[in-house]
Amino acid sequence: MKHLALLLASLTLGTAAQAAPLSWGDIRDGSLYLLAPRGDTLDIRWRPAWQAEANHERIYLLDGQGQLQAERHIPPEQARGHQRWPLPASDNAYRLEIPGYSFRRYRVEYSDGTRALFAPAKVHFSAEVGPGVTLFFQVPAGVQATLAGKYHGGVRGLQVQRLGDERQLELTLKPYRAYWQFDQLALPVSSTAQTYRLHLQGRGKAAFWLDGSANLFAQRAADLGPLPSAEGQVALRLGGRVLGPTPSLGVNLPYVMPPPSSHAVLDALQPRAAGYYSLLDLLARKPNYENDFRRFYQQRYPITQDITLLSGTGRRSVLAADRTSDDGLDAWLTATRELGGKALHYLAFADEPNLNYSDYASYRRYFQAMLERVQRFPGAREAGVRIAMPASSNLVNGPFHEGSRQRIGLDWSRRLLAEHDAQIDALAWHEWMVRDLLATRSYRDSVRQAAALVGLDDQGRPRKALLLDQTNMSSGSSLSRYDQDTHYASLWWASVVVNASADGLLDMLNWFHVADEPEWPKGMVRVLGEDHFELKPVGLAQQFIQRHWLTQVLSLDNDAFEVDALAMAEGRQRSLLGVNKTERVQQVGLTLAGTPARRECPQGQLQLFGPDSQARQAAFTCRDGTLHFQLPGQTLFALTWSAP
Repeated sequence: MKHLALLLASLTLGTAAQAAPLSWGDIRDGSLYLLAPRGDTLDIRWRPAWQAEANHERIYLLDGQGQLQAERHIPPEQARGHQRWPLPASDNAYRLEIPGYSFRRYRVEYSDGTRALFAPAKVHFSAEVGPGVTLFFQVPAGVQATLAGKYHGGVRGLQVQRLGDERQLELTLKPYRAYWQFDQLALPVSSTAQTYRLHLQGRGKAAFWLDGSANLFAQRAADLGPLPSAEGQVALRLGGRVLGPTPSLGVNLPYVMPPPSSHAVLDALQPRAAGYYSLLDLLARKPNYENDFRRFYQQRYPITQDITLLSGTGRRSVLAADRTSDDGLDAWLTATRELGGKALHYLAFADEPNLNYSDYASYRRYFQAMLERVQRFPGAREAGVRIAMPASSNLVNGPFHEGSRQRIGLDWSRRLLAEHDAQIDALAWHEWMVRDLLATRSYRDSVRQAAALVGLDDQGRPRKALLLDQTNMSSGSSLSRYDQDTHYASLWWASVVVNASADGLLDMLNWFHVADEPEWPKGMVRVLGEDHFELKPVGLAQQFIQRHWLTQVLSLDNDAFEVDALAMAEGRQRSLLGVNKTERVQQVGLTLAGTPARRECPQGQLQLFGPDSQARQAAFTCRDGTLHFQLPGQTLFALTWSAP
């Protein structure tokens, strides 16, 4: 019995009464803020949760100015591990970031002299807990706060007690058909600040959070209170070297002719790349089904390259090399030939085969048969048809599938290249479930690994086009409206665009998908009715990004962790596009290229794009070739000027 009690205690997120050292666990997604006025040591241990052996992860420690103090890369073979980091004495709060979706469970220990506050994810589960977990939170005077939670098969209810008068409230967490649905409880408004005790009822996956008040929870009521932090300092240094082209930014477009009432919002996005599905069984019956809308998209928008994934009706992803597939492919190739060769049309024979096919050998047989049919089709190459492979679900990490270690997109791509290198024109993949704003730098690593796989030519360019043709915070319908429908998506997309483009290696980057659908409301466009469409915040951000997008990537040194930036050029035009991903105000300095004696202050324009999704002019100063400006929290920015 004693051993069982110790085991259960080791599984809890935290309890009201604890002996030193204090600990939080098992965290899967969230931020832990730590105030260590006398200094401390952080002890972090992890163990596998699900498919850890197929997934890389990184955890980050930021200091009180938002600078990266420490980082730990955890490779797949380290399903279990341990990390110790010092916390020098500071008046500001450290931030330990455990980005979700995490495939490991993290336990964090520190001394009882350190204050700790946990900011959980919203809607997504943030921890796995044992029974009897008790936490505390605060609501300021006069504030209408809401306690919310979602049932993920573990914690089934939230019980709160107001410490001032022992008033008790309960919230039952119910299962819902849609992932993004949850339960919430309005807390009483008080004329004085109130502290609440929160009991998590049940055990297992836990999702709980606060709206209207600071989304912060503590194990001890005494730990509650404001989190002091300082302004950030960002030093950018522009180089004169061109790294490569910027990718074409686009979206996945509908498999229908868009109604005239939608043209205005699509025009605002101005996609330069596109992603499509082609339903082979439908094309086998109706060979001309796609012709009108494919021609419409190509003629109306400046799309220079697109990619088509072959599929079947009913979201059928596993296809066979049979008569139906042959007829459907021939119909697609015929229609593509009639488009006139005005763009590159990449073709992927399956949608995420590493997720959907039973094994690599099954997909390989299908791929080879379809490849041979394309090669025999007259005029396909001249029409711009190019072969992309394998359109995998994730690249470096595995897909969400049992036995994920045998399904790594990078591994399947390597095997296909070994057999069909000369016939393959592009490497395509989809990137999902990197939801954390501080973890989006993983996109840069994915592009680099893709380039390393295909190799570089004599000019330093990837030998195959690199197409990140679908991406979003969440895969399928496992999404949160807090993410998708708010300014958060704008910050996330801007950060992904910057990181994926930073080395000039990527050719295409597509958001998936353009418009909300009932079961997948994660578009750039909101559908309000049959004839009523509007841009969501991320669509407005895409419009802002496209307005400042130039054709070449310039080298740029950036010492910041919370601010991402991309330098671009086109002729004499210059653009610095970036995003402040946190609430902290940042003081930014950009030093231009050249020797100090030759640096001049250019005439230019600074635009900011904040939580109201409106672009506005801002001021900057310049002295001795260094431009300075203040960047508000959670804001995109674009600095444009002309080079001498």
